[in-house]
Amino acid sequence: MKNKSYDGVEGNMKITIQDIAPGEEEEIIVRCRELDEALLRMIHGLKTRRGKFTVADNDKIRQIDAGDIYYFEAVDNKVFLYLEKDVFETRYKLYEIEEEYANTDFFRASKSVIINLAKVKQFAPDFGGRFEAQMRNGERLIISRQYVPALKKRLGM
Repeated sequence: MKNKSYDGVEGNMKITIQDIAPGEEEEIIVRCRELDEALLRMIHGLKTRRGKFTVADNDKIRQIDAGDIYYFEAVDNKVFLYLEKDVFETRYKLYEIEEEYANTDFFRASKSVIINLAKVKQFAPDFGGRFEAQMRNGERLIISRQYVPALKKRLGM
């Protein structure tokens, strides 16, 4: 087992990476004085990039990386996940996705939509206090007026 050690930017954080044997479980241990917002986002960002959703694709089963998802939408008691060009049904409910991916780039935009903020190209004000999110794939999604304050806070506005 090899250890690699790196000093943080300000020299006050040590990062140690250990190679593990095949079959051994990967593990991340965070030792800190205070679990602040930036550290929580980093931890949940790791989770987002490593998280996977299993979907049926005709007669095949596919695993979709959470970071590749543009948004989730609930329609007629079904939840769909949208990629850049593809759409798949998922067995998860929106509230389960929201709980599992809290403090990540996934953001509840309305009762029926959760968007991946990392896939948003730009935001623009819309009618009635709503916002419009233009996604990197060209799609446009509405952020309901009740979720706009939380979005502004997330964006530091």
